[in-house]
Parts: sequence; C-alpha cells; structure tokens
Amino acid sequence: MITKINTLAIIGVGLIGGSLSLALKAKGAVGRVIGVGRSPENLQEALQLGIIDAVATLDEAARADIIFVATPVAQMPQVFAALAPHLGATSIITDGGSTKQDVIAAARLLLGAKFNQFVAAHPIAGTEKTGAAAAFATLYEQRKVVICAEPDSNAAAVEQVAAMWQLTGADIHQMSAAEHDDVFAAVSHLPHLLAFALVDMLAGMPRADQYFNYAASGFRDFTRIAAGSPEMWRDISAANRVALREQLRQYRERLDAFDAWLGRAAPDDIKAIERAYSRAANARRAWQRHIEHDEPMPQFNSGGGQEE
Repeated sequence: MITKINTLAIIGVGLIGGSLSLALKAKGAVGRVIGVGRSPENLQEALQLGIIDAVATLDEAARADIIFVATPVAQMPQVFAALAPHLGATSIITDGGSTKQDVIAAARLLLGAKFNQFVAAHPIAGTEKTGAAAAFATLYEQRKVVICAEPDSNAAAVEQVAAMWQLTGADIHQMSAAEHDDVFAAVSHLPHLLAFALVDMLAGMPRADQYFNYAASGFRDFTRIAAGSPEMWRDISAANRVALREQLRQYRERLDAFDAWLGRAAPDDIKAIERAYSRAANARRAWQRHIEHDEPMPQFNSGGGQEE
C-alpha cells in the first residue's frame, strides 16, 4: 500500500481533480502535483490556490506515478490516446468519470497493451460548482469511491488506486462496470436529468417569471443539481443512455400511475396516492438514517414498498 505519491498528474483541474490534490496535500501524501487543462486561466488559478505545483503537458503527465483523468467523460478517449505513446512503464492511469463501461472500452482500445495500467474508478462526491476554485480538501471524507476492476487489471495498480483514495478519507467499494452504470443511472443520472428538465420546462413557459418568483425551498432542493455543468451532464447522459433510458421508462410508469389516480380521483385512488407517498417517505427516511447513522437499510418488496 502506498503512503506517498511522488508525482501526481491531474488532467482536468476542477472540483473533482482539484479536491483530490488538496486532500492528498493535506495528508502529506503527495510530493508534487502537476496539472493539465484546456483553460490557462483555470490552471493559473489552481497554481495560485496551491492545488497544483506546476502546469504540464500531456506528454509530461504521462510519466507521473499516478495520472488522474478528471475531464468530462467524452474527452477521455482523446486523453488516453495522447497519453498512450508516452506512458511510463510503472505509471498508473485512473479516472473520476461517472460512467464506466464507455470509459473502460475507450481505455482498452486506445491504451492497447498498456491497458492493465488503467484502473477505472468513480468518486461519489461533488457539488453543483465547477472549476479549480470549487475544490476543497474534505470533499471525499466518508464518501464512497467505486472501483471497477477488469479481469485483466493489474492487481497492484488496483491496490494503489484504492490506497490513494483511502488517504483522502474515502471508503472503497468494488463492482462491475455494468452494475455501476445501472446503479448510477438510477440514483444520480436520472435525478440530474429530471432536475434539468423541470427547470428547462418552467423557464420556457409564458408565466416563467411568476413561477420562479414564488419558487421556494422545495424547488430549490429539487433543482439544486440543475446548476451543475451542462457539458459534463450532457456527456454522462449520452454515455449511459441505455441504462438511463431504462430508468426513465420505469419512472414514466410511476408518473402514469399518479396521472391515472389523479384523473379518476376516486377514494381508492386518493388512498393509492397516499400509500405511494408513505412508501417514498419511509424509504427516504431509512436512507437518511443509513447515511447519517450507519443504520442498515430495510428490505423492500418488488413493488417498491418497505416490507412490513
């Protein structure tokens, strides 16, 4: 297990990449951090904030001990292609992308024989803010990081990436890339799509000004994530579109059920709405207790309700 990284390269020095650097620096777990990015202004800000120690090229980044690719997922293939010819023999590439099957496929294709130096990972943390200025050292404390190792992944590289994330205070979980993409389509990608869609719908209405004027805490809480990066969420939605469309289909079925209940509005229909609200409230409270107090999650039946 590593206790200190000599040189860490961050490709995409924003909230995710910058926070990794700050977390490792705070623990004295990294010697030097170099940054690569498209925006000279953002890289300069990262230098001023102490997130990186130097600006680098992709060629230089390829020789770092660990290379963390924190770009939008659609940009990762071109990053892998640029790194591959110059990749150090002992360098490890890992990523922070929110989708995994597409990223792994691109890495396998573009890294070729060096694919076993790649470890796919996804830190489950973030805010709606972007850029180097959004980074902070405690972002990953007590957060989950999912590692999606492949059968031909280098076991030592997987261990080193896991150890790096543990140094930030994160908890390590492992699952297959397919399972990852299904899970996060449901609990991350679908909620973001719904938040963006609601705000976009209201903004396009003739009485949008009035709606927004009276929007309060419920609207704020539901739509906070719609202030995130449109570019990033465009890429995530497109990359995980198969799993996301399946979750959309199931969500649409639930909306259709509510629409039917409201349309008929018979006593049994109103009771059905209340039962659905109660199931949702109980599940939400159970999840809150689970994440805040480490209580076990209850069992749920196939209809979505909690077992009695």
